Amino acid sequence: MPPLPNSRTESDGSAVIRVLTYNIRSMRDDTDALARVITACAPDLVLLQESPLFFRWRKKLARLASATGQVILTGGGTAAGPAILCSLRATVERTEDVLLPLTPGEFRRGLATAVVRFAGTRLGVVACHLSLDREERYDQGGMLLDRLAGMGVEHAVVGGDINEKPQGRTFARLAADLQDCRTAAPWGTEHTFPSTGPKRRIDGIFATKGVEVLGCGVPNELPGVTEHDLRAATDHLPVLAALRIPAS
Repeated sequence: MPPLPNSRTESDGSAVIRVLTYNIRSMRDDTDALARVITACAPDLVLLQESPLFFRWRKKLARLASATGQVILTGGGTAAGPAILCSLRATVERTEDVLLPLTPGEFRRGLATAVVRFAGTRLGVVACHLSLDREERYDQGGMLLDRLAGMGVEHAVVGGDINEKPQGRTFARLAADLQDCRTAAPWGTEHTFPSTGPKRRIDGIFATKGVEVLGCGVPNELPGVTEHDLRAATDHLPVLAALRIPAS
């Protein structure tokens, strides 16, 4: 597997960043393994799903951020699970947590959103975890795209647990408006669920058309990432992407 580009600022003001999306199952598994995986990926942005929601959820999320060299950007309980962590390389412009309409009998869903800067670039960021229900999931995909369009940014990245394969209509809806980063520049391996024997790709990273995708996939052979840690950390595998963001 060719190496994934490291984070850097280019001479033209563009920025290469690493973005990680990861369903962490409320940190109910091996949190040391989880921290090792995230740290080894050296991300600039970590888009989490199923972050802790209940007793002392902020403290648990803060511990994970501290253990991985990140800081909490936004989300968690206030976004019904999605959260965004970032490295100190990011300058935060604004954040907003969005709760999506609740369908009776379904779990409440939300979006963690932010606008950040890396050197001379400006980037919208959205972390999501879409519904298990097919119709609700499709509607939420549209709401996500509407929210993205209203953020007032030229370049953006979306990461999350889509809860369906690329052939599904919600995944396809997102990929029609955005780049499916794994398809644009395959790297690593493809399937993300379950972590103990992955058979499906239901987690993904998407980027607006002006962003250059340098590589995207499950970082199973990245130095510092072990098979044991990937299996022990949570029930999903992470997706890591390297992106070049044009200067603003």
